[in-house]
Amino acid sequence: MKVIIHNHGTALASDFEEIAISRLERLERFSIPIERVYVDVRHEVNPHFGKHSHRVTVTSHGAGPLLRGEGTGFNDLSAFDEAAEAIELQLRKRHERSKDIDRTTVRKYLSKYRDWE
Repeated sequence: MKVIIHNHGTALASDFEEIAISRLERLERFSIPIERVYVDVRHEVNPHFGKHSHRVTVTSHGAGPLLRGEGTGFNDLSAFDEAAEAIELQLRKRHERSKDIDRTTVRKYLSKYRDWE
């Protein structure tokens, strides 16, 4: 998975890139193909935004589904955590839907094998 971080407005925290890459690589456990992830970090200078002055948008591209998560916070890391959580929730939902769930009961399963005897 390739992670592309694009920054608007201000410098990022020194360890933001490492944290973002490690957090996004954990999403591969859902077995849904994602080739690229764009992380867009914006900082609003307007004091009206206050604690929500940082906005992070995480967008996935690839053979799998298009996923998008947004988060706002008082710094770029807290906003990124919120956006990554939204992406993880979407991936978890897709992963659960893709599971093959056999709804036959044990009684039906055993009766099939009793007929052979």
